[in-house]
Amino acid sequence: MGNQVEKLTHLNYAEVPTSEPNGFDPEDDDGPRIGVSYIFSNDDDEQEDNLDRHAVNHEEKPFDPRDELACAIYYREECVYETNAGAATHSAESLLNKCRPGDLLEFVATGQYSHWAVYVGDFQVVHMHRAEIKNNFLTDVSQGKKGRIVNGLYRYRALPPEVIVRNAVDHVGSRDRELYWRNSECFAAWCRFGKREFKIGGEIRIGKQPYRLKLLFSEKNTHVLEFQSLEDVIMEKRRNDQIGKDAVTQELANHLNTTHENKEERFVN
Repeated sequence: MGNQVEKLTHLNYAEVPTSEPNGFDPEDDDGPRIGVSYIFSNDDDEQEDNLDRHAVNHEEKPFDPRDELACAIYYREECVYETNAGAATHSAESLLNKCRPGDLLEFVATGQYSHWAVYVGDFQVVHMHRAEIKNNFLTDVSQGKKGRIVNGLYRYRALPPEVIVRNAVDHVGSRDRELYWRNSECFAAWCRFGKREFKIGGEIRIGKQPYRLKLLFSEKNTHVLEFQSLEDVIMEKRRNDQIGKDAVTQELANHLNTTHENKEERFVN
């Protein structure tokens, strides 16, 4: 199988064990307390393949930052990623005036997976698209979507800009079984931070789940899922971004209702 891991259909919250909304498990719960662990999807295959020409899908819904779900990722007790919902976005043309070589860019659209890229200078980015690492103009990659610089989301120490650019450019043309990353975010983040955790199979999935994804619905309403690898956390985070805050809230509510009903049925029997 090499570096390719078979993609599996995502299981919704009603089909997986998960924690209570406050992040604590009830004392009488004898079931598993881990969250989703192996969640794979088509992810960046959702990105339209029209990079050779600047095209805009006029049926796309405009990006609504209110539908973003804020979250944080922890490795054991250390926060390694944190985002605040509603971060400002800019047009591709505006981004060109703000970017510096080595910057990470995220292009967002409602109902779609976000697309990440590394700015390498001269109005160009390197990114992973449809199982290939490509070098394109930033304005073409944006496909009319708004974007933002996201250097600060991951809290790892960044490599020097020239190393980040070289990491990206050296892999241009790699495709299919030559790839070590599951999606554009993992590739771009690896270029900037150089950590093997962003690669497919970069961590051995054994023992306890050291990663936690904390979903921040509000100041008082949070939910925690546990994972065995950063790769798995990123896949779930990206899926939540794609379906939106309201859909995640509904999924979670359905799961908790089902869990409560199952407990009552077990108690009666």
